[in-house]
Amino acid sequence: MSDLDQLTQSLARNLRRWRGERGYTLDGLASRAGVSRGMIIQIEQARTNPSVGTTVKLADALGVSIATLLDQDQSPTLRLVPEDQAVRMWSTPAGSSSTLLVGTEQRGPLELWAWKLMPGDTSTSDPHPVGTTELLHVEEGTLTVAVDGHDHTVPAGTSAVFESHVPHGYRNDGAEPVRMKMVVSVPPHP
Repeated sequence: MSDLDQLTQSLARNLRRWRGERGYTLDGLASRAGVSRGMIIQIEQARTNPSVGTTVKLADALGVSIATLLDQDQSPTLRLVPEDQAVRMWSTPAGSSSTLLVGTEQRGPLELWAWKLMPGDTSTSDPHPVGTTELLHVEEGTLTVAVDGHDHTVPAGTSAVFESHVPHGYRNDGAEPVRMKMVVSVPPHP
């Protein structure tokens, strides 16, 4: 079984599990997530690989991290995630990418990300649930963070924190690649 097949199976299994634990019907989850009922059925039957945006919407609607939806094996004690098991969520032909390194559900979903943005590349995000916070640290390059229509320049060696329940995104307006680490903290599901 390929890595993509394993990821598809894990997502299907975990989406069914969390939807059941939350007591959501297919229609209820579709309404909360803004994703069609048919798409949810296809995902739960492992017949499709949804976009990053769809996966984020489903995770947000369920109040879990993306790591939880994609995780193949969650251990109750220490869980190691080798580099080859980190989940590449998006990439561009220019070489930009974001990789989910690890996540947890303790006191609400918490995710650690590694990002690389090539010159000229952009990544935008829909608003997350109220109470979601993003922390980032730029290791190389100069990052432009757009938060609710306002641009902020974050040079190498600088950290930033913001509430991400508003439209936001990341841009590399410079000539050098940007490398950063980011932590996303989502409030616990009610």
